[in-house]
Parts: sequence; structure tokens; C-alpha cells
Amino acid sequence: MLRKFALAFAAAASLQAAAALAAPAPLLDCPLRDAPFSVDSPLVDILLSPQARQLVTEATGRDPGQGPIGMLGTEAPTFASILTIRAGAAIAGMDLSVLPALDAKLRALPVTQADKVARCRRYDDTVPRLSLPKGKGPRLLLFEKINGFRDVPSVNAARDALTAMAQRKGWRLVVTDKGGAFNPHTLGQFDAVIWNNISGDVLTLSQRKAFKDFLQRGGGYVGLHGSAGDPVYFWPWYPDDLIGARFAGHPMNPQFQEARVVADKAHPLARNLPGEWRMTDEWYSFRNNPRAGGARVVLTLDESTYSRQGRFGEPLDMGADHPLAWTRCIGKGRMFYSAIGHLPETYTQPQNAVLLEDAIRWAATRGKCE
Repeated sequence: MLRKFALAFAAAASLQAAAALAAPAPLLDCPLRDAPFSVDSPLVDILLSPQARQLVTEATGRDPGQGPIGMLGTEAPTFASILTIRAGAAIAGMDLSVLPALDAKLRALPVTQADKVARCRRYDDTVPRLSLPKGKGPRLLLFEKINGFRDVPSVNAARDALTAMAQRKGWRLVVTDKGGAFNPHTLGQFDAVIWNNISGDVLTLSQRKAFKDFLQRGGGYVGLHGSAGDPVYFWPWYPDDLIGARFAGHPMNPQFQEARVVADKAHPLARNLPGEWRMTDEWYSFRNNPRAGGARVVLTLDESTYSRQGRFGEPLDMGADHPLAWTRCIGKGRMFYSAIGHLPETYTQPQNAVLLEDAIRWAATRGKCE
């Protein structure tokens, strides 16, 4: 009997060990993995820690997961990944004087292994199997991993429009929602990556490096609308060095308005565009003008043609020079960003469709960037 029990125990232990070996190791190559808790941590990391969440609740008198914005869950995509306690307090009109003491208490909390695993869970290291269509056109990776705000209609509309465009033009386009695609070997198969309304921090540290190296070697980047629309960023290089501007807000009274768009006909990407047109969308304002960082602006927005009040009535004025779409050179690579694209119909709007087609072709072109 004892021998049978011992054999059964050994077999069970062997199966358990095999299962442990088969289970994937927790992903720990993620940004802010070891960072102390603070009022500037991603709010989702506060919500994932019962101790941190309790400290915030005690200091502010409200559960940080029950904020006025909503959508503050702990599973991606979640608005909590693009907010902090500091930013959320300002938005909610809370007493900011409690923040220094709260910050000190949060920083005193130990960051456990469980915290690190929880923080990294919204990232991935899955290398997708991508099969490029046959042909000689540009090789394009449409990237759709979203940890922050996912606006499903705009993401789907952009994908449908770009897929149809690629079929018409003979471009070789594939789609993935895996951050693991950002490795040297996979990225080396493409001429440009298109970020489809990406929100939230989505790349691990090694994936960030692979992306930056891809651009430095001559790869292209195309960013659509929400890809530069987060209120808070945890990778300064992305908004400051790649995009060249930080999101300030968009009107809410009303949110969608018709406005006059003006093209700079001296820019190569404006050659197939009229000098101006009117269209309806959600219009972004930025905290700084990307021209200051060397960007060449393709489109500007005529602020006199729409109301610029934000969510709380604050003005979102940029003045006579309100950039809407622009290009920059990143090493040997090229970047293009357009703030147009919240409403699904913008992706088939004639002038915007022409701009996107020319911009993608330009970004995927190898050679000197000007």
C-alpha cells in the first residue's frame, strides 16, 4: 500500500512539475516594473495593488477605481493605463494638497513580485506568425495592440480602409495586435509600421529598443489619430522625440464639429490635395507645436471655424498655426502623424484618403528623409 501511495505521489509530482515547465513564465521585461508606487504611477498599477488602492481611498475619500471618467478597470484595454492619481485628481477637481503626503505613503509600500507580474501582464512577448502577401509593393505592418482607450469603430474603420487601399495599390499589408512583433527579425521584414489608434503603453523595454532601431535604420512610422491622444505617457521618447507633440485635449461642446482644414502645398504630401476643404471630426489640440522639434507640417486647422472648449470649458487654442498632420525624420527613418481619424467616415473621406495613401507610401520609402 505504501509503495502504491509513493508511486502515485511521485506520478502526481511529475505531472505537476511538467505542468509548471509548460506554463509560460511571467513576463517581466516591462516598463516601470520596479518603479515605486507614487501619485505618478499608472492608475491601473494602483488599482492592481489592494494596499496602494486603500491608501489612495483613505487620502482622497474616494475609491480611485470609481472615478468620474469611467472605464477604470484593471484589464486592458482600460483608461486607467493612461491616467495617474495626479492627473485624475486634477480632472476630478480634488484637493491637490493631499498629494505630497499620499505620494510619500505610496513610495513607502514595497513593490512585491506579485506587483511586478501584475504590472507586466498587459504586455506580451508573443511573436506572431505573419505571412506577407506576394508582390513587390511596400511591406506594411498594421499594429493594433491597445492597452488604454480602444475606440472600436475608429480602429475597425481604419483597418477596413487601409486593407482595401493595400489591395488596390498592391501593397503587402498584415495586421497584428501583438507587441512581440517588435523584435529585430520581425520588424526587418517591413518597410513601415502603422499604429492604428494605439492608446496606452504597449511595448516592453526590448520591444521599444527594437522599434527605435528600426526607425534609425530607415524604417517608417505612420500614426493615426489616437496614437498621439493619451493624456499621460510613460515613455517620454514616444511623444517628445517621435511624435514631437503632447496631447492637450479635444472639444466637448460639441465633440464633433465641421472645421476648415488647410494644406501646405509646398509639402510633398500635399501635392495631390486641394489647398483647403471642410470636414467633420474630433479636433485635437497639443501642448506644443511640433514645428519646434523640426517637424514639417502638412495640414493645419483653422481655429476660427470651430468651438475649442474642452471637457470642463477650458480653451484649447493653439493660435493661427494649429498643426493637424506632419512629418519628421528619425535617424534614417520617416514618421508621419495625422490627428484626423476619430469618426469612422474620416477614413473614406476623399481628401483624407488621398493623404493617407501618399503618407504611407512616403513613410515606406527607403532613402534620405527630408
